[in-house]
Amino acid sequence: MALGRRTLLATGAAAGAVTALPRLSRAQAANTIRIGVMNDMSGTYRDNTGPGSVACAQQAIAEFGQRGFNVELIFADHQNKPDVGVNLARQWYDQGIDLILDIPTSSVGLAVNNVAKEKNKVAINVGSATSDLTGAQCNPSGIHWAYDTYMLAKSTGGATVKAGGDTWFFITADYAFGHALERDTANFVRAAGGRVLGQVRTPFPATSDFSSFLVQAQATRPKVIGLANAGSDTINCVKQAAEFGLTRRGIKLASLLLFITDVHSIGLQTGQGLVCSETFYWDLNDRTRAFTRRVLPKMPNLYPNMIHAGCYSAVLHYLKTVADMGVTAAKGPGAEVVNRMKAMPTDDDCFGAGSIRVDGRKIHPSYLFEVKKPEESKGPWDYYKLLQTTATEEAFRPLAEGNCPLVRS
Repeated sequence: MALGRRTLLATGAAAGAVTALPRLSRAQAANTIRIGVMNDMSGTYRDNTGPGSVACAQQAIAEFGQRGFNVELIFADHQNKPDVGVNLARQWYDQGIDLILDIPTSSVGLAVNNVAKEKNKVAINVGSATSDLTGAQCNPSGIHWAYDTYMLAKSTGGATVKAGGDTWFFITADYAFGHALERDTANFVRAAGGRVLGQVRTPFPATSDFSSFLVQAQATRPKVIGLANAGSDTINCVKQAAEFGLTRRGIKLASLLLFITDVHSIGLQTGQGLVCSETFYWDLNDRTRAFTRRVLPKMPNLYPNMIHAGCYSAVLHYLKTVADMGVTAAKGPGAEVVNRMKAMPTDDDCFGAGSIRVDGRKIHPSYLFEVKKPEESKGPWDYYKLLQTTATEEAFRPLAEGNCPLVRS
């Protein structure tokens, strides 16, 4: 297969099947960087990751331009299953993939992170949320990019407690992400003098009817029901809570991970007043608006959220690192590539200036938003009003508290 100087290869591996990469000559392989986007292309998190992440990674490659080496991009659906993710990761790395990107669903993200460590290859988690990726499970060749459960708990959970929401009941997705988000938020609630009245774990991804869980939560009479879930689970919870009139009874919903793509599905009439935290919003400033204008033609009927933006930002910084250290070195040990990425400051239109810490945590500000009332929205996807900004140095967990072995070494 003849390759141009820069090739975008949209090869979808459906249903977890591994698509063999095109065979390259030795010279072509030595001068080609291969990136694999692994995410949910068909399930609960499709709109929050899926094709939007692929489009934003493609945008970064296009903007990076031709710097003397080729870039290939492929993608696959991990079905939110750790075993599928692990099999894909092993075969991709063995076939010559240099970077695996996105990897939403924390159980999959943690599993792929272990494969990357074992094979000393680069993995950049964007869609995974668990803060354990830069804690006890930190990896010399891994980076965690856009957000994590600690940031969400501090921003959304902390603000809700300060506003008087001091008694909580959690509805939690029963896997690594939900557990981490509940844990981190509960720690902030208790530290602020609040109480956790109870929690219920919902099967993932097999739950679509949350009515019994909402009734169970209501029975404890909390001031806040914390939704430690995401994607269609959060959408269904918010809609069903509205149907039951929970908010009219004075119960606050805290959507601990809510994306603008979720708000679009919920609608402003139902979602108005919800608070959420993201590290990117398309209408935040001139740079975020400029990026959005550039990428929208690749994302019909969808505006980018912080995962999509994170995939763009991560690929752009990775390719800058490849250009800085050379393709041969960049195709070598993943830990050396990640060390160079950490040594270089980050800067892009999505997140502005930032950096990558020794534990692999990409740091930048976080933002607390409130979902607008319908009459406050001035146009398509004008959904958020900014409540507060958490500065870069305060948004994420302090290094000393994460128990990452890289920090102690």
